[in-house]
Amino acid sequence: MMHPLSLRRPAGLAPLLAWAVLAGILPVTRAHAEPTETRRTAIVRAVERARPSVVNIRGEKTLRPEEALNPADANKRVNGMGTGVVVDGRGYILTNYHVVEGVESLKATLDGGRSFSARVVSFDTGHDLALLKIEGCGKLPVIHVGTSQDLMLGETVIVVGNPFGYEHTVTRGIISSLHRTVQVTATQNYDDLIQTDASINPGNSGGPLLNIEGDVIGLAVAVRVGAQGIGFAIPIDKAMAAAARLVAKAEGNHAWHGVEGDDDLAEGCMRVKSVAEGSPAAQIGLKPGDVIVTADGENVHRSLDFERTVLGRKPGEEIGLIVERGREQLDVRLVLAKMPRAEEEADAVWSVLGLKLQPVGPESVKQATSKTRYRGGLYVREVRSGSPAAKEGIRRGDILLGMHIWETISLDNVQYVLENADLETFNPVKFYILRGAETLYGHIDASGKE
Repeated sequence: MMHPLSLRRPAGLAPLLAWAVLAGILPVTRAHAEPTETRRTAIVRAVERARPSVVNIRGEKTLRPEEALNPADANKRVNGMGTGVVVDGRGYILTNYHVVEGVESLKATLDGGRSFSARVVSFDTGHDLALLKIEGCGKLPVIHVGTSQDLMLGETVIVVGNPFGYEHTVTRGIISSLHRTVQVTATQNYDDLIQTDASINPGNSGGPLLNIEGDVIGLAVAVRVGAQGIGFAIPIDKAMAAAARLVAKAEGNHAWHGVEGDDDLAEGCMRVKSVAEGSPAAQIGLKPGDVIVTADGENVHRSLDFERTVLGRKPGEEIGLIVERGREQLDVRLVLAKMPRAEEEADAVWSVLGLKLQPVGPESVKQATSKTRYRGGLYVREVRSGSPAAKEGIRRGDILLGMHIWETISLDNVQYVLENADLETFNPVKFYILRGAETLYGHIDASGKE
C-alpha cells in the first residue's frame, strides 16, 4: 500500500535545491573534483614532471659604471632575477652565469614556496653557466635530462621560469630554428643556440626549455630586445658537458680522479677521453676508449653522472666502477687523491682561454728556432672550438711564450695573468707564440666572456 505524499512548504532554499537536483533540473556538482584525464594533456604532464626541479633565483647587486645604461645609476643597488634547474639532489643548481655575476646575496625559491640562501660554487664564464648550492633543503628532485641531438623544427617546447619575478610561469611554443649565433653584448657572443617562439623574458635566464615529454633540452639564455617570439636557449648537451666540469671543480671539491670524460650521445654513455698521468685512474689501468657503465652503483650515461658520484668525497675514499673495454667488463676500485694544484690551473686555462697546455723546456724552443733567449714555454695540446684562443688563430702545436709583460713557462704564469687584479686595464692580453721558427703575437680576451 502506498502512502500519500504529504505536501509541505519547503523550509528555506536548501530543500528546494535538493528537490531540483533530484528532478534533474540542476546538475550534480562534486566538491574538489579531480581534473579529467582529457584535460591532463601532454603539456600538463610535462610541466608536472619538470616543475619540482625548477628553482627561482633572486639576487641583489651594485651596478658597476660599465653596466649602468644611465651614468646616474652607477653604484646603484638593484634587484635581479633568474631561474635554475636542480642537477643534483643535494642542492646543486645550474643556471646562467650572468644571473649571478656580481650578485652579493642570492635566494633560491623551490616549487612549493620554500626559500634558501644560495652560493656560487663554480662558474664558466665562457659558456655563461654557474653552479649554485643551497643547504638544508633535503633531497631535491633532479631535472630529467633529454638530448639536443635530435631536435626538430616545429616541435612543441615549453619554458618554465621566473619572468619579471612571476615565479614558475609556464609558456609554450615551438622550435623556430637551430644552430643560431647571437651577439648579446660587445663582449658576449653565443653560438649554436636553439631559437624558440615560446615566451622568454628577463628572469627566465637559466630556466629549462622542455620537450613535450618533460625532458630539459635547453637552458633559456637570451631574448631579442624589441622583438616578440624570438628567444634562445643553450642546447642541453653542451650545457651538461659544461656542468660536469663545473661539478668537478666545485668549491670545496678536493678529490681528484684524473679522468676526462667524453659523452657518447649516440650510445648514451660516457667514454674515457684521456687519463692524467700518475692519477688514480691511471693507477687502476683506465684507458682512453673505456666506457664507465656504473659508478658507486649508479648508472653513468653522461660525464655529469660520473662527476656527481665524486662530488663531496674526500681524498682516500673509494668508488666502485664497472668498466667496459671492448667485450670485456672490469670491476675496479678507484681511490681518490688530493687535487693537484697544476690540475686546478689547467681547468681554469681551459675554461677561460680554451687551451690545454703542456710545459716544455728551453731545449724544445731551441730546436724550433735559432733564437736562444727563450727559457721555455707552453706547448698547445688542444684548442677548444669557438674559444678566445681559437678566435685568435692559436693552433695545436704552437708554443705560448708570454702574455702581457710576463713569460709563460708554467701554468702558474698563465694563472697569474688570469687572476691579476689589474687584468681589466690590459685586457685583451697581448700574447706571443712560437710557430715553427716564427714568433707571432696577437691579443686574446682573458675575461672569460666568449
